[in-house]
Amino acid sequence: MMCSRLRPTLPHLFSLRMMSAGDTRIVAAKHRDLLSAALAFEDPSAFRVKSWGELLRALGIFHFCSFPVLVNNCGKLMSIARTLLGKRGFSLLLRPTVYAQFVAGENEREISQSIEKMSLLGLRPMLAVPIEEDLGESTGEKRYDDNMEAMLECVRMSHSKAWSKDPMMQLKITALLSPELCVKLTTLTAQRPCDLDLLVRGMNGEPISFPGLNENEVAHFQCGLKRLNKIAEASVNKVRVLVDAEYTYMNPALSLVTMAMMKKFNKDGVWIWNTYQCYLKESRSLLLEALRLCKSEDFCLGVKLVRGAYMDKERKLAEKKGRPDPIYQCWEDTNDSYNGSLNVMLEIIAQKPEHYRIIIATHNEESVRRAAKRMEELRIDKDGGSVCFGQLLGMCDHVSLTLAKEGYAVYKSVPYGSVDDTLPYLVRRAQENRTVLQGIRKERDLLKQELSRRLRLSLRGSS
Repeated sequence: MMCSRLRPTLPHLFSLRMMSAGDTRIVAAKHRDLLSAALAFEDPSAFRVKSWGELLRALGIFHFCSFPVLVNNCGKLMSIARTLLGKRGFSLLLRPTVYAQFVAGENEREISQSIEKMSLLGLRPMLAVPIEEDLGESTGEKRYDDNMEAMLECVRMSHSKAWSKDPMMQLKITALLSPELCVKLTTLTAQRPCDLDLLVRGMNGEPISFPGLNENEVAHFQCGLKRLNKIAEASVNKVRVLVDAEYTYMNPALSLVTMAMMKKFNKDGVWIWNTYQCYLKESRSLLLEALRLCKSEDFCLGVKLVRGAYMDKERKLAEKKGRPDPIYQCWEDTNDSYNGSLNVMLEIIAQKPEHYRIIIATHNEESVRRAAKRMEELRIDKDGGSVCFGQLLGMCDHVSLTLAKEGYAVYKSVPYGSVDDTLPYLVRRAQENRTVLQGIRKERDLLKQELSRRLRLSLRGSS
């Protein structure tokens, strides 16, 4: 691998000692340039592992996604298609196309087949149960209990199948606790900070009282805490649970609950992780506060670092409520926020790799290159467990496969379930990630180059 060849041998180290400081800096700069070149993400050979069908499917879907009007209205279009084709016909249309591109499968056999293929390419799965709720979608305790069982099954599959040496899964708290309660908790905790120990006692099954909540709300809150506790107990020392961030009007409550889970379960390792959305102006202060809290409360911190996916809705809501826009105004500011928070985490990981972990969840090539270069500078092991990379299944494979080839730990976010179960998830993800979907020209071009290469080989072979 490129990076392993770049490590200096003993004679090289001796010659470095004989150089001036200026010469040493020049050598170091060249070393970093070579590292950057190793992660250029320009090589279409990354797609040679794909079958003809997979190439053509990806090209077709990415071409579809290049039209904003289609992405913005994909929910309506799918609803119309379902009405015209019926449930069976709609499933027959989606299964070999959009579903096959972005979903691992419906049952354990299909999921295993998809993930075993990923594993052969050096990629690791991060299973995601496609269940979430927003305001007005609450469905009652029975539904939340069913969601808990689905997530416990996700823990079981992630652990028992041994698809990777360090399994991960994603969790959305609003699948286990009503969004309405999360919004109310956000309002209450802004007025009066909450002690994490109170929530830990609730997880342990002790009766708790929460000022500002009525009797029914407290009862639901306790049920939600117990559900989260069951999932955490099942996963600790087996599967790392990455809690997703959602909307700003409920995120403080989600982070509060996640931090309480960390306090209980992250004493000796990083099993519960929180997500930080770097398109938010407050993201750096939230990350620094989490670092302060984990130090003062003596628990380990896991960070999933993302840019963010709810920009349009957040801005519309802020305008409607007459509040300041919580999102950075330009892409460059978001990039600076992401790269700055990334550097904070890498520097602290270099000091205490057993106490902190990060998944660099991004499709942005420049951020990936920066991370790889900084890891090299800080002597952070590529596959030591403290730092890994993450992308969505079916997207950004030229980045994922290149990273895996160079020896980095790379995870793919892998949703699974039936067409009916995953459709709302896929529509929501498409609309949230529309800028990513519309910006996949490079991946599409690399796919075309690989397709052209195969066609040329086929023509030569037949002549």
